[in-house]
Amino acid sequence: MFTVALIGPDGAGKTTVGQLLHDRLPAPVRYLYMGVSTDSSNVMLPTTRLVHKLKRMAGGKPDVAGPPDPNRVKVKPKGLVKRSISEVRAVFRLANRVTEEWYRQWLTWRYQRQGNIVLFDRHFFTDYFAYDIVDNGQPRTFTQRIHGFMLNHIYPKPDMIIYLDAPGAVLYARKGEGSIEALERRRLDYFQIGEYVNYFAAVDATQPLEKVVDEVTKLIWDFYQERKTNGKKSAGVKSKPPKTAGAPILAGQEQGERAQ
Repeated sequence: MFTVALIGPDGAGKTTVGQLLHDRLPAPVRYLYMGVSTDSSNVMLPTTRLVHKLKRMAGGKPDVAGPPDPNRVKVKPKGLVKRSISEVRAVFRLANRVTEEWYRQWLTWRYQRQGNIVLFDRHFFTDYFAYDIVDNGQPRTFTQRIHGFMLNHIYPKPDMIIYLDAPGAVLYARKGEGSIEALERRRLDYFQIGEYVNYFAAVDATQPLEKVVDEVTKLIWDFYQERKTNGKKSAGVKSKPPKTAGAPILAGQEQGERAQ
């Protein structure tokens, strides 16, 4: 079978839509969280689970945040010793992160061999896209460049990426997190992902939930039928970013065409 990633900022409805897709798709579905939040993960390595537990025991806050802010400027530690310790910790974090990512990819292959459509809630490629993969105007560390290269050139990308799109003002009203400006920047980052993958479609997430689920279901069914007929990947829908904050691009529109 194939893989489908539902992506979008917090408040777009990814998890809710994903839960409603199970009985509508043409094959059994296995859900797999593929994002950066440890608390949202439905599977993880024992080492990750242990680190997470120790962090919580030490008073750490729940890890429910989305992808990191690409415009965040990190303050470098002062002094050779502190910098060295920081670099060693960064290498260990990278090793654990990459191991975790490949563990979930191994599960993906296993589920696919069992005849399942694997439904991703988020994906590491899209979560780290603006942070580790593309040039965002901020300097990237050595570990970020390694991680970004791996995700972009080695790590398997989803067969389908469906982006649940909503203006920053709508998302802020739903979740009250971040700022409208930051959410709009993130929105444009998501549309840029379409240039790096074979299949990218956007669905207007401001519609009623049932309408959103219907459109996502149709996209997946059409993809399934094309693969079944042609035996190859669909070229998908390539959508451009909206020119205004309130005008999302809908799945199935021609490139650059706008909803009337």
